[in-house]
Amino acid sequence: MAKKSSVEQLQEKDQEKFKGVADLYGGTSRAWEDILGDHWHHGYYDPGSTVSKSDNAAALIRMIDEVLRFGSVFSAENQENKPKRILDIGCGIGGTCTYLARKYGAHCTGITISSGEVERAQALATAQGLQEKVSFEVANALALPFPDGQFDLVWCMETAEHIPEKEQLVKEIVRVAAPGGQIILTSWCHRNLLPSEQSLPLDEQKFIKKMCDLVLMHPFCSVNEYINLFQSHHVEDMKTDDWCEFAKPFWTAMVGSACTIKGFFSLLWIGGWNSLKFVMGSNMMIKAHKKGLVKLLVLSCRKPR
Repeated sequence: MAKKSSVEQLQEKDQEKFKGVADLYGGTSRAWEDILGDHWHHGYYDPGSTVSKSDNAAALIRMIDEVLRFGSVFSAENQENKPKRILDIGCGIGGTCTYLARKYGAHCTGITISSGEVERAQALATAQGLQEKVSFEVANALALPFPDGQFDLVWCMETAEHIPEKEQLVKEIVRVAAPGGQIILTSWCHRNLLPSEQSLPLDEQKFIKKMCDLVLMHPFCSVNEYINLFQSHHVEDMKTDDWCEFAKPFWTAMVGSACTIKGFFSLLWIGGWNSLKFVMGSNMMIKAHKKGLVKLLVLSCRKPR
């Protein structure tokens, strides 16, 4: 019997699990493109800065560059680690793929669970003349349809929050990374537990669950849990940091964008209720920041050679 493709596995095993996320991003992608462009992740801002809608585009690109700098992914001083094959897990409509392909002259493969996003991503890449440098496909991050050791850089930016099985996700990320290859992951997490705690207090658990339900994220794990998962695969050169302060202004800027006439009608008429729920979740993220409940983990490491 022929082995089932990753798409078939996604459809049969994880259809219900990922359906809400696919509907949120696939069904509302035109609305988010109107508001954010083709980069669907947080921006990077100077701490304490006051931002507006006009700051978002530059901040989104800056986040990518700052993460690359944090991970020491190819620079004028470090010519040896220029990636040639890149995987973007949770690629949206391909903004990061096209950016990395141009930056490094690499081939970038993007995966998403939304066929609508794949179509839009390919159209945008073709319009930029990058159809030979990037490719997109519907795939399950828990069963990546690639052989072991294929990618010099595995990029997973703000996707892990939507995936419940963090252990399996990390296993797949490490599996498809080439020996010595770079792994970059950014993910929203809850705060680390105190030495006296076995779990988060009930009121914090309820707050985070309500917030996650609105934005169709799975309950967060902590920064330390991610660190332990990657350490279990004996990765090397691991660096981590919390960039919550750098990303925090994004939520206020995004809510402001949604409250413009264009943003409101894009969300309401194109995205519908799911998009409006996402804005409500954004307001809860602002409160979570103030409470110190959430962290934006930035993690860089290498697969052992």
